[in-house]
Amino acid sequence: MALVLDTCSWIWFTSDPSRLSKAVSEEIQREKRRTGLVISTISLWEVAKLVQKGRLRFSIPCRDWIDRSMRVDGLTVYPLTPEICVDSTELPGDFHGDPADQIIVATARLLSAPIVTSDRKICDYPHCTTIW
Repeated sequence: MALVLDTCSWIWFTSDPSRLSKAVSEEIQREKRRTGLVISTISLWEVAKLVQKGRLRFSIPCRDWIDRSMRVDGLTVYPLTPEICVDSTELPGDFHGDPADQIIVATARLLSAPIVTSDRKICDYPHCTTIW
C-alpha cells in the first residue's frame, strides 16, 4: 500500500520533518522503503501558487525546490489522468470545493491508498482513509 502525501505533508516531509508527528514520520519511512510515497501532480501547482501568493517561501527558487523535492527516494509524482479529473468531480457524499483537495482525494481513492494529511476537511471525509 502506497501513501499519498497531501501538499502540506509533502512540504513538511521534504523541508521541515519536525512538523510531522512521530507516528506519521515512522509510517512514511516504512512505506517509503516498502511500496513508496505518492504525490499528485496538482501538489506541484499548489506549491507554486502558494509561493506566487507569498504564503510560502523557500531559500531557493520555487522551481529548484520542486525539482529537488520530486527526486526524493521512494517518491512518485502521480499524473493527473482523465479518470482522476472526472472522479474528482464525482466524489461520493459531501466534500468541500477545493479542486486540489478533490484531485488528491480522487488520486488516493484510485490507488486505494491512505492520505497523509492534517487537513480536517479531508480527515473528516468518510470516503477516504487518512493518517495523521
